Amino acid sequence: MISRRDFLQVSMAASALVGASGFGNWGRLAAQQALTQDQLLQFDTFGNVSLIHITDIHAQMKPIFFREPEINLGVGENKGEVPHVTGADFRRLYGIEDGSPSHYALTYNDFSSLAKGYGKVGGLDRVATVVNAIRADRPDAILLDGGDTWHGSYTCLKTQGQDMVNVMNALKPDAMTFHWEFTLGSERVNEIVEGLPFAALGQNIFDSEWDEPAELFKPYKFFERGGVKVAVIGQAFPYMPIANPGWMFPEYSFGIRDEHMQEMVDEVRGMGAELVVCLSHNGFDVDKKMAGIVKGIDVILSGHTHDALPEPVLVGETIIVASGSNGKFVSRVDLDVRDGRMMGFRHKLIPIFSDVIAPDAQMTALIDEQRAPFKADLEEVIGQTDSLLYRRGNFNGSWDDLICDALLSEREADIAMSPGVRWGPSILPGQDITREDIYNVTSMTYGKAYRSEMTGEFIKVILEDVADNIFNPDPYYQQGGDMVRIGGMAYRIDITKPQGARISDMTLIKSGETIDPAKNYVVAGWASVNEDTEGPQIWDVVESHIRTEGTIRLEPNTSVEVVGA
Repeated sequence: MISRRDFLQVSMAASALVGASGFGNWGRLAAQQALTQDQLLQFDTFGNVSLIHITDIHAQMKPIFFREPEINLGVGENKGEVPHVTGADFRRLYGIEDGSPSHYALTYNDFSSLAKGYGKVGGLDRVATVVNAIRADRPDAILLDGGDTWHGSYTCLKTQGQDMVNVMNALKPDAMTFHWEFTLGSERVNEIVEGLPFAALGQNIFDSEWDEPAELFKPYKFFERGGVKVAVIGQAFPYMPIANPGWMFPEYSFGIRDEHMQEMVDEVRGMGAELVVCLSHNGFDVDKKMAGIVKGIDVILSGHTHDALPEPVLVGETIIVASGSNGKFVSRVDLDVRDGRMMGFRHKLIPIFSDVIAPDAQMTALIDEQRAPFKADLEEVIGQTDSLLYRRGNFNGSWDDLICDALLSEREADIAMSPGVRWGPSILPGQDITREDIYNVTSMTYGKAYRSEMTGEFIKVILEDVADNIFNPDPYYQQGGDMVRIGGMAYRIDITKPQGARISDMTLIKSGETIDPAKNYVVAGWASVNEDTEGPQIWDVVESHIRTEGTIRLEPNTSVEVVGA
């Protein structure tokens, strides 16, 4: 007799082949001309419940370029496991042909040349077309937003998230969870959430004073779909006060809260839930660990780490779906739920190729309406780039190299630090850099560029602390984004070592001198979580630097030597 886990593994194999109508088809097409909207949307409807997942949009309403990471290292049990596989290794793993649409969409190699052929990705008016097509096929599909939605652009910053609230309300999700939204400040978040026409979920959002679930954010919501009782449980980003300024949302506490999650799963099962879905902003490795601890979750829709995977990952009897970021992908999951159990599924990661998918006219008009008051500022050209500007990767991103250069020159510093955040579109060589482009990689509510003195010893402490947030073998201690970016200084990192022993060979690049633990250095950075940070806004610092340079030319960054990868 076949076990349910074995049955789900067969279902996953079938999912990859539905992928023959789904991922496999667009993944192997060799030329842009062969790609059509019908092919991207084609799906053999299955079962009785459909989920639609979007996450980590970061306020990108218009089509963009977005390069996937070159380096995404896994440690401990996740070393060499997806999503910690990139480039050619990723393509071999999934049978992706070089030069194909999925090569361009899912890996970083030859990005600039492929981008010229395949064009931009995303755009919420294209996402609307895809969502509407799925709803036409399965009218009661559940649309779920994994968070990091009201953050990441000029207009979102200037409107305190209202532009994205207006556009997402028109898309009509059924529920969402949260992360960067809280950096708008709890007063603003509360104001928005109270007016949302859909569920705001987070079983792990607690009242910090009383240590009990926050009333405004419900732990779960029930949906009746296809004769099935579906429970969606929200899981907000667990490490808010560590990764972001806790003083912005002092009345809330977070955490993974496994025990409470298990209580919620048991509670909804006891109320008749036949399908339990976790809408998560944990990050993929944290979701994998949680799936092994909490019993009874059928599907985890994963967010936060921006991973895009063409097939779900199975942990026990739980499938984990990763749907990328920046509006670049939409995931559709069809499920066969019978006798109170998930018996099988089909999944498709749909790439939003902006030149292939027709925009939804009403959504285009709404997006343009949000942007209209800021049009002149958004479109002002600040400079040009001869280099590909991108952000993703554990250690280096050329956008952050540019930001560090700006901090070094504009703030007259020895060393620059830029946070290892994952959000921010890419710009191709030869393109103009507009003010919108700068805000797309810098806009946040605590963007002041500080300038201070730090000892060499303290700089090492910072690097060690951030490195442990990324490379601790236990995913539950991985509380950061990517490694803090450093300008003006080189160092060596051994990711296999314990905290305090990973960082060595710290040297100033200009002089070649070794960093003295007892000596003071002038350090410029931004995105400090300290409430009293002083300095100009980082977008103004970067704009001034680009205007001075005129054309940006960046040499490959070889300042970080990685050991143990």
